[in-house]
Amino acid sequence: MSFRCVRTVSGFRSLSCALPGFLLLRGNVAPKTAIFASPSSNIRFFSSDTAPMDFEENKSKSVLKNFPVFSIFQDWKNKFLPVKEVSSDDAAENMTTSAIDLALNSVVKVFIVSSKHRIFQPWQISMQSECTGSGFVISGKRILTNAHVVADQTSVKVRKHGSPKKYKAKVQVVGHECDLAILEIDNEEFWEGLTHLELGDIPSQMDSVAVVGYPEGGDSISVTQGVVSRVVLRRYSHSSTELLKIQIDAAINSGNSGGPVIMGNKVVGVAFESRCCSELIGYIIPTPVIRHFLNGVEESGQHFSFCSMNLSYLTMEHAHTRNALKMGKEMTGIAVKSINPLSDAHKVLKKDDEIIVQDRVSFKHLVSMKKPCDTASFKVLREGKEHEFNISLKPVQPLVPVNQYDMPPSYYIYGGLVFVPLTQPYIDRSYICECCVKKMPTKAGEQIVIISQILEDDITSGLSIFEDLQVKKLNGVEVDNLKHLCQLIEECSNEYLRFDLEDNNFFFLEHKSAKKATCKILKSLKIPSAMSEDLQPKQRNNRRKVPRQSKKH
Repeated sequence: MSFRCVRTVSGFRSLSCALPGFLLLRGNVAPKTAIFASPSSNIRFFSSDTAPMDFEENKSKSVLKNFPVFSIFQDWKNKFLPVKEVSSDDAAENMTTSAIDLALNSVVKVFIVSSKHRIFQPWQISMQSECTGSGFVISGKRILTNAHVVADQTSVKVRKHGSPKKYKAKVQVVGHECDLAILEIDNEEFWEGLTHLELGDIPSQMDSVAVVGYPEGGDSISVTQGVVSRVVLRRYSHSSTELLKIQIDAAINSGNSGGPVIMGNKVVGVAFESRCCSELIGYIIPTPVIRHFLNGVEESGQHFSFCSMNLSYLTMEHAHTRNALKMGKEMTGIAVKSINPLSDAHKVLKKDDEIIVQDRVSFKHLVSMKKPCDTASFKVLREGKEHEFNISLKPVQPLVPVNQYDMPPSYYIYGGLVFVPLTQPYIDRSYICECCVKKMPTKAGEQIVIISQILEDDITSGLSIFEDLQVKKLNGVEVDNLKHLCQLIEECSNEYLRFDLEDNNFFFLEHKSAKKATCKILKSLKIPSAMSEDLQPKQRNNRRKVPRQSKKH
């Protein structure tokens, strides 16, 4: 049995045992996320299932240096090719000095107070929690940090090196998909003496990098060193979006999130995750992802979503399957299993089509870097014949949202029944099967609406068995989403309302009695409203505007 976990590092608090599994907590004072893991085999949390660099590879390099032939070559090189040799210790020292010099005038400490709505009582707000992160100055008098650092924030303050003063900051743009955010500080005093850092390219394997930030355990800038282990395409723990990330062996600790990773005099990434069950395995956001985020902000003032093909597929490695689908020996690709009906690819591709790609990682990365509504050309093998299709790429929301930040959740209360749209955080904290996560939407705006809980009242006696079940129909009408269900109930004139649920369950409520019960329950439990703000009808200003009359002279 093995556990593989990835955590964001601005606020990892503790890892404690609970029952036959364990609880993973994020956040400093109060956990932002709590996930219970049962001890099933090969459980992974958040994203990466990668492993650190093989021990044998490091071992072989150590053996090579002690091998006689290697020593003879070095002697020959020093004699006939006289160059200034720099020891690894000197190089490391130079890198540390350079990183510190850049950091002192560029890297800042971020202080956050956050508060999030409760999952099962969406009308309530949980206790405030405090955490710290890092950030650094980029062009345009802006600070770049992680989205998970400022998620659900109620207060953001920034302090620069050598100053005891904290300056109030504002979140200009946040991209939860790529775990990046931009802060603004409207105070010229803060910007005095600060310089911005420039972005570099993707580092190569075994390149040395320095992670700069303000990790816990001290109040001054910290610099840790390491080398690049691999560049992979993996899910980001904050959003579950599959994007490019870089694995390094430098220590990334709580508070490092949002800090720059420096090579030479340029930034090659932003620190944001580490493997909680392993030492010296950290992850950084590479510059192509950062540039995609920044370009979207500069062009439109907001975050550009990352595109995908919105399909599920099989890797074409099985010989008999390849032969049956008439794939050539030199061809490599993926076979389409299903396509999201809301994507443009659904209009072009078919089930069992083989998309010809040279490398799946490069293919998915290039697709993700496209702007929304950009067109890409794909070679497709269909029934043994090769075709070329131009497909418009756009982000499509999943049927079950993975996460929800910086906004209150939707809810609707009627007759003691609490209705909410199903989300991944709700599934993580309940007994609902995760099979619904793989379902694709059939229409825009579609949601899975469930009965989250049933509040105690005479009218709800005997209905507790229907908790966590999906509401399929109301009075024979299919429910599209929570807002649609709310409208159907509020506008209903029938004496009874019939609720059809999953697994052919159903029950009735007498309309007038349920409305009276709703008012009584709201008052007794001190619930401010029967519905969230996004479901409330917009107040229209019906006052007639009288044109202003000009004075006569």
